[in-house]
Amino acid sequence: MTPIVIIEDDEKIRNYLGALLAGSGEFNLKASFISTEEAMEYFEAGLGDDIELVLTDIQLPGKSGIELIAWLKPRRPDIQFMVLSVYDDADKVFKALQAGASGYVLKNTSSNKLIESLIDLQRGGSPMSSQIARKVVMAFQQEMPYVDAKDSLSDRENEVLAWLSKGYSYQEIADHLFIAIDTVRTHIRNLYEKLHVRNKKEALRKTGLR
Repeated sequence: MTPIVIIEDDEKIRNYLGALLAGSGEFNLKASFISTEEAMEYFEAGLGDDIELVLTDIQLPGKSGIELIAWLKPRRPDIQFMVLSVYDDADKVFKALQAGASGYVLKNTSSNKLIESLIDLQRGGSPMSSQIARKVVMAFQQEMPYVDAKDSLSDRENEVLAWLSKGYSYQEIADHLFIAIDTVRTHIRNLYEKLHVRNKKEALRKTGLR
């Protein structure tokens, strides 16, 4: 069974989690703590050398669960951290992930789903409640908005690409655009670089022209 510790200051929740883990047949609860400071003492004393998973709340008396993760992750990069919290705001989610958490689930998660998430975490997954996953996706989309591949090309490069899509040769494109064939080659080389493609077929596929 996978050795795990819990950091949760609410006694009822802590007892519930302990009983849930014990009944799962998957996890061996080695210790539970009400604060980050208690957990830090445990690991500093070498008592947690066999721990593989840490399940922690964020809002704790004294140091937060995020501070615990940020402190312990560099010391024990092999440990997987799961946040179990009532907070679903993007700031706390990203601070937890940046600190080293690999999973983030909400406290209203069902018991079966929580056990499934911990098993997934232990196997290398990054389980998140659907609300949390949606916030991560939305933040990623806002940070890196979708850009049509053709928008990165100049007007002339788009012209050249359009003629290429119609099957015209370099010389025919040069004649239509009243430019030298070497200029056509330069435009094609530049658009390949911008699109991160190697040939005409890939360029047309990436820009939706084929």
